[in-house]
Amino acid sequence: MIEAAKAQLAPNGTLRVGINHSNHLLVNPSSPHGAPRGIAPDLGAELAHRLGARLSYVSFSSVGATADGGKAGLWDVAFLGAEPQRAAEIAFSAAYLEIPVTFLVPGGSPIRSIAEVDRVGVRVAVADRSAYDLFLSRELKHATIVRGNGIPGSVDRFRNESLEALAGLRPALMSDVAKFPGSRILEGQITAVQQAIGTPKERAAGAAYLKLFVEEAKKSGLVQRLIERHGVAGVHVAPPA
Repeated sequence: MIEAAKAQLAPNGTLRVGINHSNHLLVNPSSPHGAPRGIAPDLGAELAHRLGARLSYVSFSSVGATADGGKAGLWDVAFLGAEPQRAAEIAFSAAYLEIPVTFLVPGGSPIRSIAEVDRVGVRVAVADRSAYDLFLSRELKHATIVRGNGIPGSVDRFRNESLEALAGLRPALMSDVAKFPGSRILEGQITAVQQAIGTPKERAAGAAYLKLFVEEAKKSGLVQRLIERHGVAGVHVAPPA
């Protein structure tokens, strides 16, 4: 299987790994483009090692740009949230990591629970084309979604336009609370982003290998060790597929 997988995932002997630098839970904020550090880059490096391939990181500034990079043939594998809209073009492994998603509301907000967010007149800032943007676009029936360019852009719109809620990954929102005195993170979670590894849909042998790689990385404790190595709080190893 590994030779067939390598032929599809690294046809020229180099595994091109797509990395979204806007997700600071998976990519350390100080990482330079082309030489990232963090949970996702380390898993990419381990994947290349097991395939016996050279490693090349392809860096993107947002998750939307990362997904588009697959359509343009810029990467062989990429670290993305597995969402139905993306699965039409990308074959995903099961999740290796789960990240809970919830809302932050400003000081003095009358909103006390997640259920109260989906109301007429409530504007919710989200990172454009993030996994939770795709989820909320399906689920919210009354609130208005206001999209920003990546996570920083959604925070900027929440601040600059005095929006009623900011959707985000709970660990990231825990840092954002300090930027908005009096703000609160709502209890519970909207969903949990299923962080997975994807490859173009037509690479069946490569996709099958990615599934095995992810399951072994979880079972062996590799994913947990990377969480601890990079000091990432509030994320969880995904359960076995």
